[in-house]
Amino acid sequence: MAGRFTFAMIKPDAVSGGKTGQILAHTEAAGFTIRAIRQLRLARVEAEAFYAVHRERPFYGELVEFMSSGPVVALALEGDAAVGAWRDAIGATDPAKAAEGTIRKLYAESMGKNAVHGSDSDENAAREIAFFFPERELASLGVTLPA
Repeated sequence: MAGRFTFAMIKPDAVSGGKTGQILAHTEAAGFTIRAIRQLRLARVEAEAFYAVHRERPFYGELVEFMSSGPVVALALEGDAAVGAWRDAIGATDPAKAAEGTIRKLYAESMGKNAVHGSDSDENAAREIAFFFPERELASLGVTLPA
C-alpha cells in the first residue's frame, strides 16, 4: 500500500517569482494536508547532500548551484497514495510537456527552473522529509514515517 506522506519543495525560481502562495493553495486544493513547512536557503553543501543521488549525472553541478541560489520552501505533505498523487499534481519535469492544470504547467519557467520538487518513491519521501524536518518535530505534529 502506498504511503500517506511525501516530500515537496518549492524551488528558488518559484519562491523568488512570488509563486509560493499560489503553489501552496494548489497543493491544498489537490487534497494534500501540509503537515510541516519550512522556508530556508540551502547551503551548497546541503544541496550537494540532498541531491547526492545525482552526483554522477551531467546536470548535478548546475542543479546544486540553482538549488542553493535562493530560498526554498520544504513541505511534508499528507494524502492518499501521496507520492504518486503529488507527482500527478506537479506534472512532467518539462513544463512544456506537463498536463494542463498541473503546478509545473502553471508556474514553471523551464525544464531546469521547474518550480517544484517531488519525491519519486515512498522510501525517498521518508528520507527527504527527514533531511529537512527532525524526527522530534514531526512527532510533535503527529507525523510518523516508516522506518
